[in-house]
Amino acid sequence: MKIAFTHNLRLTDSEEEAEFDSAETVEAVAAALVTAGHEVEKIEVSGPASHLAARIEACAPDLIFNTAEGRRGRAREAFYPAFFEELGFPYTGSDAYVLTVTLDKWLTKEVLRAHGIDSPRGRLVTPAEYRQQGEAASLGLAFPVIVKPNYEGSSKGIGEDAVARDGKQLLKILDRALEAYPLGMLCEEFIPGTDISVPFLEGCGDEGLLLPVEFVVDPAARSRLNIYEYRLKHAESAQVQARCPADLPRDVTARVRALAKTVMRTLGVRDLGRVEFRLGEDGRIFLLEVNALPSLQPDNDIFAAAAREGLSYDETIAPVTRAAALRWGLEAPRRVVKKRADKLRVGFTFNMKRVDTKGGDDAEAEYDSPATIDAIAEALESLGHSVIRLEANADLPSDLPEADIDLVFNIAEGLTGRNREAAVPALCELLGIPYTGSDSATLAIALDKALTKKVLKQHGILTPEFQLFMTGREKISPALRYPCIVKPNAEGSSKGIASTSVVDDEAGLRNAVRDCVGRYKQPALVEEYITGREFTVGLLGDRRPRVLPPMEVVFKDQGNARPVYDFTIKQHWEKYVEYRCPAPLTPTELKTLERAARETFLALDCRDVARVDLRMNADGEAYVIEINPLPGLTPGYSDLVLIARAAGIDFRTLIAEILAGGVKRLREKRQKGRQEREAPGNGGRRAEGGNGGNGGSTGAGAPGPVVVAPDGEL
Repeated sequence: MKIAFTHNLRLTDSEEEAEFDSAETVEAVAAALVTAGHEVEKIEVSGPASHLAARIEACAPDLIFNTAEGRRGRAREAFYPAFFEELGFPYTGSDAYVLTVTLDKWLTKEVLRAHGIDSPRGRLVTPAEYRQQGEAASLGLAFPVIVKPNYEGSSKGIGEDAVARDGKQLLKILDRALEAYPLGMLCEEFIPGTDISVPFLEGCGDEGLLLPVEFVVDPAARSRLNIYEYRLKHAESAQVQARCPADLPRDVTARVRALAKTVMRTLGVRDLGRVEFRLGEDGRIFLLEVNALPSLQPDNDIFAAAAREGLSYDETIAPVTRAAALRWGLEAPRRVVKKRADKLRVGFTFNMKRVDTKGGDDAEAEYDSPATIDAIAEALESLGHSVIRLEANADLPSDLPEADIDLVFNIAEGLTGRNREAAVPALCELLGIPYTGSDSATLAIALDKALTKKVLKQHGILTPEFQLFMTGREKISPALRYPCIVKPNAEGSSKGIASTSVVDDEAGLRNAVRDCVGRYKQPALVEEYITGREFTVGLLGDRRPRVLPPMEVVFKDQGNARPVYDFTIKQHWEKYVEYRCPAPLTPTELKTLERAARETFLALDCRDVARVDLRMNADGEAYVIEINPLPGLTPGYSDLVLIARAAGIDFRTLIAEILAGGVKRLREKRQKGRQEREAPGNGGRRAEGGNGGNGGSTGAGAPGPVVVAPDGEL
């Protein structure tokens, strides 16, 4: 089968991303699916839902293998299954209802209590209820009481310091906890004992129930209260071993499995899951929680229990897809035309580099090498599309209408003028052809550095003070402070920038401006040189872009107090700089950079992809230097590609992420065309405004997956 593997990728060790999948886990799951004979497309789900829908529809999978947790809200785990159902795609795992219930610990226990499942006495406390209770809040519970986030997994917020021994301590813990987890805290009577897990893998064991697992903690790391806390699950996971079967008497093992069976049947958990119990010192068994979307990290309890059944990691993943395939009626390879998309004809527009920029000639510095063009074309073809290469030269206006294409994947820089990057998008707009990337207005503004900075200032985004010079004879603004840096106003790839571009006085400034204007035949931008760390941040998406981890450009020459990330350094970066991604940043610094990058992306109305360059001064202020909505895509070299790789996004997936924006706009166009044709009074008349001779492919698509019928309509 063709499988789309949807997941959240963990990029940091922060608690916020504790439930996400590490890069190692993502690769392990993907490899297991490939070993089982499936074709796998990895899809990281962060970003706008419309972008995700376009990715999935372009992939047109038979089945979605889902581990996505979601980022926020009480129903975050349920979002993706509900979304897949709306799109009409089968998926693995429990449905949205089950995931909503099981994420809510309090609700889960209320549901199961009616079926004879014991759980510790407890109360759900929300901020509103807590304010009403005030200091008189006793909650009617016997101490000690453990306080845990009601809507979190992976033991987030759980530790020995979450156990209160009296009312005063309970209030202190709740004050702190409700500030960190405002959706609500579950307060329960603490049960001295041992944690036991019962994994569920449909089609295996006893009606899917595997043998119980216990967690054996190294005595040196074990907490006084024997809690399987956040510290042990993450920072000190090497100190914990999952032992299967658990060292339990036979009758206890039988009771635990019987209770787990009742839990799974009652809740309707599908494919895989886990029930966690606390075995009290008096022999009573208490339900702690149910996880219907468990981690597939190789050292987890599910795999320890599966190994007891003689299953390897790959053989444990296989039953998940098998159970889902049976449930959705996919036992045989599916050939459902309404779920699959014919190949898209993608016009790939570019400018090819024909000079050696490493030799110092920057005339074609922004163009792409034949190797880069081949790599992008191959990535597009590997996604199942036909690629028509179109060089953005003087012949493009006549070649594009005759190319019979559905959409354009654009990396063309254009030939001349300050609007050159806008030429291909403007031509596509004229012909009515959807395309990837930002529109012509954004590309025209972004190439003009001075105009971009005016827009940033209007939106309250920090950018260095600047002045535009036409000749070098203009009066210098008193707002400028030295040192300053001089650069061409409408060039990219650091063209015209060198270490000598930094000036300390008026004479140096005027000389540098005259040289710049004379060489590049355009105005020169002079801006204050910001001393500090240099970063570049990639973004993917549109209205709610996904911000990738910032990359720091670290200059190796520590003796240079005013380094410049110039043209020469970019050509021979291994010699001059080191790239650190993710950059070592404090949480505050990270938020500052992410906010500045996101606000810049939105201020310029960027789409699909962009890269923002910034400098951070000693006070932690992030100054936007410029934005590139048409960033380089050279494999293993371009900044965005390096950033994506650090974020667990390989080159092929990066191209797919960018293409998704164009696919979404193609779908919207076809949908609009269908609505116009079906409007009363049209009499079946085909909507006007074609794709420039693409055989009627302006027809509209259904709200679901893109489908191309024999006549070219959706």
